[in-house]
Amino acid sequence: MFEILAWKKDEWDFVGRRRIAFAFSGVLMLIGAVAIVQTVRGKAPMGIDFAGGLSMNVVLEKPVDVDRLRQVFGAVGIKEAQIQQAEIATGQRLLIRLREPGQEPAVRKALEETSGGSAITIEGIQEVGPAVGRKLQAQAAWAVFWAIVLIMVYIWARFEYRFGFAAAIATIHDVVAIVGIMWLMQKDFTMMTVSALLTLAGYSLSDTVVVYDRIRENMRLRVRDSLASTINKSINDVLSRTSLTGVTSLFTLVALLVYGSLVTFDFALALSLGVLIGTYSSWFVASPIIIEWEDYRRKRASEAALSHRR
Repeated sequence: MFEILAWKKDEWDFVGRRRIAFAFSGVLMLIGAVAIVQTVRGKAPMGIDFAGGLSMNVVLEKPVDVDRLRQVFGAVGIKEAQIQQAEIATGQRLLIRLREPGQEPAVRKALEETSGGSAITIEGIQEVGPAVGRKLQAQAAWAVFWAIVLIMVYIWARFEYRFGFAAAIATIHDVVAIVGIMWLMQKDFTMMTVSALLTLAGYSLSDTVVVYDRIRENMRLRVRDSLASTINKSINDVLSRTSLTGVTSLFTLVALLVYGSLVTFDFALALSLGVLIGTYSSWFVASPIIIEWEDYRRKRASEAALSHRR
């Protein structure tokens, strides 16, 4: 088969570098765990979806000074306003987020005063109360939980329990890592972020299944080889496919980052990071975990046999 990425087969020793990869993944998981704890405590940046408040997507015909707009917001009683701006062909786009709902009239008044009479177009308004925000938090947590559980069940049915366990760990690794990175970047946790995490879980599973299919095939063909050698050969066999899948996915996501709206930016950012982490985990986490599982199982069997002899 013609390979666009023409590297030599078996040249990359993924299995041999699994300790380094596990250390790196451990750091990512630790950061992600801290981010989750902070989110549960309410100390992490939360979007309007979860914290409650008001979000307005506004287009102004004539660009305004954002610092001046903040001053006017303060004068009309609006506090802690988050304003993101982007220049567009028709003027200026603003994404305004407020922690308190019910302030739409005050925002309109401030915009009219700041814009100097130029045209103002409200493209979208989202208002969420605190009670709804807490309900959405619980629903988002359950959505991620059941996605991971169903992924584990699917892999168990498709392959066997050790593959299902490794795939579940890799999926959890990817989701937690992205939560941690987004927390470090101080990005608001929103429903768009949850959508990106669920999409990432499916993407990560797809990559992992490709590798697992080749491992299962090579285990039948290379019965005399060690498990580590078979897994390493399998990863190298599908290296071009998984790499090109990630690269082509990134092309679309980068376009969305550059040309998309402020509303979709965090979604595209989380998913872009997820593609990188998901591809990495399919090589260095999902498959090498199987080796660790087998090493642990053999060690326990050996200890049990020695104990029985005594």
